[in-house]
Amino acid sequence: MSETKQSDGPGISQPVSAEPTRSTEELVPPDPTAKPPAAPSPSEAIDFLKERAEAGIDDVLNQLDSELIGLAPVKTRIREIAALLLVERVRRKLGLASEAPTLHMSFTGNPGTGKTTVALRMADLLHRLGFIRRGHLVSVTRDDLVGQYIGHTAPKTKEILKKAMGGVLFIDEAYYLYRAENERDYGQEAIEILLQVMENQRDDLVVILAGYTDRMEKFFASNPGFRSRIAHHIDFPDYSDEELLAIGELLLARLNYKLSASAREALARYIVARRQQPHFSNARSVRNALDRARLRQANRIVRDAAKLHPTAEDLMTIEAPDLLASRVFQQDSTTNPQSGEETEDARD
Repeated sequence: MSETKQSDGPGISQPVSAEPTRSTEELVPPDPTAKPPAAPSPSEAIDFLKERAEAGIDDVLNQLDSELIGLAPVKTRIREIAALLLVERVRRKLGLASEAPTLHMSFTGNPGTGKTTVALRMADLLHRLGFIRRGHLVSVTRDDLVGQYIGHTAPKTKEILKKAMGGVLFIDEAYYLYRAENERDYGQEAIEILLQVMENQRDDLVVILAGYTDRMEKFFASNPGFRSRIAHHIDFPDYSDEELLAIGELLLARLNYKLSASAREALARYIVARRQQPHFSNARSVRNALDRARLRQANRIVRDAAKLHPTAEDLMTIEAPDLLASRVFQQDSTTNPQSGEETEDARD
């Protein structure tokens, strides 16, 4: 289990419980002499630009645009959710009747399409708008929630929920929680605890379930309680070849690397070929390929340093042989990696 982007907010003091928490305000009887808040004038203008700036929504959305290339449908949906929450925030400030919207979500799509990054930005957005107490994301898989023997699952699940309270719980490959073929599987116990907390403490925890589209559909069909609690289903499309090439260049630029003209052509060919092979993971596959290219570049520079006297420009530049040495090109008869070049398995 990994916990990322922890805020500096206070820790969780209340235990995770299936019963809804009660605030101290609920325990104090209402004052019969108190006057209800004055209703705003229907004609009163609201400065939404000011409200938007105060919440810092654009900071999050701009960061999302800078981090992720493409994904237009996903970004559109995030902006729609942000608009809904901003309106809810303003309604609360005006004293209008308001009920916290259900914010549990499902992110579906293939690996490497930005689901975790969007979840991080969503946690930040919800915190800025006041819908969660802390801006942190707790990312888990089945192994973090489900025990291996009787009496082990409930404590594990509740401990994770305790850490996630006030923030976002991101469950990757959520369909592995349910294994119908195994009668002795303890995943159902974790599911029941999750469902109770998602319903009873939805004002203090947002759960995002993530995984392959087809497997998530089967998971929801087998667990209708989850589907009924999910308000936002967001599908993450695969990147196009051009988008993956742009992502590769962006990843390198952040590390002060760049592609030579021939290397850019080699990466474009790599993406086309790699997509046809097993275990393709979109941006993750491109990142892994570039990590290996940097390794080959470093070996090449050190090997030839005595006779070539490399410059800073050489240290920054990925050349075509650094990419063409990949085993992805072994079946490409037009490519003959230079003798002695290191080859690696391209599987992610």
